[in-house]
Amino acid sequence: MVYYPPVAFHFKVRFGLSSSDSDTRFQDVSGLTVSLGVEEVKEGGENRFTHRLPTPAKYGNLVLKRGLLLDSEVKTWVENAVQNFEFKPTDVHVDLLNEEHEPLSSWTFIRAWPVKWAVSDLKATGNEVVIETLELAYASFRKVK
Repeated sequence: MVYYPPVAFHFKVRFGLSSSDSDTRFQDVSGLTVSLGVEEVKEGGENRFTHRLPTPAKYGNLVLKRGLLLDSEVKTWVENAVQNFEFKPTDVHVDLLNEEHEPLSSWTFIRAWPVKWAVSDLKATGNEVVIETLELAYASFRKVK
């Protein structure tokens, strides 16, 4: 049997604070990154090398893009954070789906909160859909499946 890697365009995003189907549809998800740092420690009397030790993981921000929704639970959550400085961290789940719409792989972003919201440029000469970008910071993420 020949193995084919999964396609990157069939996915779903779920927020712990929203059950709305419209809040699961995004056109782009990026920022699924984690890296470990390295700390160098010099040992007294040892001049040939330094010890290199791992430091805790550092996570990038999760960036989500979708067509602008005028009303949604996620939009209200972002507005409360940006306008009122009221933060309610929530878990965000990203599911990579197969052709039966079942999760092939899943990631959970723990205690996410909005750090940036942006809207695409408005152009009288264009005919593009208005895109909103949500950037979320989070405590950590784990691969669930």
